[in-house]
Amino acid sequence: MRILIANDGFGDAGGVQSYLDVVLAGLHARGHALAMVHRDPEGGALRVSGAADDVPQFSVADADLARTLESVRAWRPDVVFSHNMNRLEVDDALADVAPVVKFMHGYFGTCIGGLKHHAFPTERPCDRVFGPACVALYLPRYCGQLSVTKLVGQYEWAVRQRRLFGVYRALVVASEHMRREYARHGIDASRIHANALFPTHAAAGAAAAAEPTVAFLGRMTPLKGGDVLIRAVADASARLGRSIRLVMVGDGPVRAAWERLARDRRVEADFVGWRHGDDRWPFLRRAHVVAVPSLWPEPFGLVGLEASALGVPAIAFDVGGIREWLRPGRNGVLVRADPPTVDALADALTDLFRRPNDLAAMRETSLGVARDLSVARHLDRLEAILAG
Repeated sequence: MRILIANDGFGDAGGVQSYLDVVLAGLHARGHALAMVHRDPEGGALRVSGAADDVPQFSVADADLARTLESVRAWRPDVVFSHNMNRLEVDDALADVAPVVKFMHGYFGTCIGGLKHHAFPTERPCDRVFGPACVALYLPRYCGQLSVTKLVGQYEWAVRQRRLFGVYRALVVASEHMRREYARHGIDASRIHANALFPTHAAAGAAAAAEPTVAFLGRMTPLKGGDVLIRAVADASARLGRSIRLVMVGDGPVRAAWERLARDRRVEADFVGWRHGDDRWPFLRRAHVVAVPSLWPEPFGLVGLEASALGVPAIAFDVGGIREWLRPGRNGVLVRADPPTVDALADALTDLFRRPNDLAAMRETSLGVARDLSVARHLDRLEAILAG
């Protein structure tokens, strides 16, 4: 197939770019021709691992969209595989060139702010169907930034994205949770394909540290639940009568507040900052368990599966797509989340560290879960979806 990839840029940081780096290399290795349309300025070389030549690219940053589409048509794609593209007119126009398969990496078109979460009166996931009533609830429920300008702009964008649902030949999502989310927003379920993500590194086990250790990896924002984790570790340590060490890998706007909270609650916590690529994994390998204490419904929660590939089980609130990769008793523990609370997480941590044999056994079975959710399996399903 001749596959045109659409994305905001070809050098974006974050999970979508990591996904594209792996998937494009896999599609190329399977013999597919690739090109990319994006909104970055022209000039950078777009390389795919294993490809001898640069991948053709078409930018809508400086050129008129109509001229860009002429170049795209000349390349003759069989299908467009679209990802994060905030210029929705690009997706709309590409549908006149070739069928568009859209990977919804988040809650685009189903939520004003894209988080499916509100912070008032309690922090909890939101299960509303997107519509005009969301406008009235957005500010009182703290669904996003407390800005009328943001509210109006994001609502209008979400409405435009929802109108495009009928333009896409198919939608790809990372979990059955996301498949249900888009189905209840009016898309025929037969057009929505759940294709689980995969670890982005080779599976390998390792010995845990001598002292009980919990690791967190991610952007430090309120939605990621780091404050809940710190309080739960403090409570679990008191119940166990021994300290649980907490290793916090990442950075973000609430890092300083989390550091203060850890000191106030006398939690032995190491905040090690951002680590990129393979530099992240040593911190996870030495942990007994990786915590995913997200207070919003993660579309997938890849960090937990990345930990499984290292032989490290996870403990996570049962929100969003977490169940797509967390197999209770095999690679981790699901914690009730109605709503997510400190007590529920502390109870689960205490119980887990009181069962050292079960925890050790999960270090072996976690590797098996990671092998099941492989790149090859993802590509097999993706090829069938793109072929239509």
